[in-house]
Amino acid sequence: MGNGRSSTDSRTVRPSESSDAAGAGATKPWRTPLEERLRRAEPALSAKRRKLLRTILSHAEDTYFLTSRKLAERYGVDAATIVRTIQALGYEKYGDFASDLRSHFVLNITPYTVMKAAAREHRPIAAHVEHSLEMDMRNLTALRARIDTKAVVALARRLDRARRTLVIGVDLAATLSYLLAYLLVTLGFHAEAPVGSTGHVQQKINLLGPKDLVIAISFGRCLRETVNAAIRARERGVPTFGITDSERTPIARYCDSYWIAPIANPTFNGSYVAPVAAINALAVACAHIRPQRTLALLKQKQDELETSTRWFPLDGQFDDRDRFGGEQ
Repeated sequence: MGNGRSSTDSRTVRPSESSDAAGAGATKPWRTPLEERLRRAEPALSAKRRKLLRTILSHAEDTYFLTSRKLAERYGVDAATIVRTIQALGYEKYGDFASDLRSHFVLNITPYTVMKAAAREHRPIAAHVEHSLEMDMRNLTALRARIDTKAVVALARRLDRARRTLVIGVDLAATLSYLLAYLLVTLGFHAEAPVGSTGHVQQKINLLGPKDLVIAISFGRCLRETVNAAIRARERGVPTFGITDSERTPIARYCDSYWIAPIANPTFNGSYVAPVAAINALAVACAHIRPQRTLALLKQKQDELETSTRWFPLDGQFDDRDRFGGEQ
């Protein structure tokens, strides 16, 4: 949306990633790039270096912003030890390690760590509220830089071609999947946001094929059920699309293409302002793919609503049954 600049909003998974994803299944753990480097290098590391790195990763919220010198001071070692230790992981520069450490922190954020960091600042409550609103504005600005209008129109056309669309979102993200599926159905698309157990979601995916589409929505570390749904769909040859908040999340890795919608928020929970804005933009594009169909469907819905009791009645439209809840 916005500036028309292409970015990491949508991309095709490279063959090496595809083969990795195909056999991942539910038993293969997800690791951040830093965790993966540590896993590979760990057999060759001394016990002291392993302990140092594990401690740094375990307290990433307190270490990701530190310089090499400050990090050394925190753990009572000299800066050269820090440099040699990160070099053992394959990093040439401390800045590269720091970047991966920050990504590790972001991907492992929990409501507790976010609230803990916010509580340390001892701000007035009004200042926390103001900070939250400011971050929502930043998220929307970042969204406009990440997703251009061409990407939105391309996904709308893809949805129009799909025989069926399954939107997967779990827990709080279920609100997003329901919103997207509801809007798509309103516009005449065959879409569904399944609820229930993992088995129910898997059975829905088993009914799909190459002419269908799975949209997976999850953020941060990403929920297992959503990621496994995307993996299962790809194994069956079903095209997959993700909505997530980083190019390094499991959703970004295992989906054919994806959008990045930031959810950063200064307190205990992520903010869905940007994902909702992305969904709204997609709904607008879908509505105008076939405007005559959209108008016909909305006119039909309007006619039905005019004769229904769905809306609260205006003045003069009450009868005794409306007013008192039944016959008196």
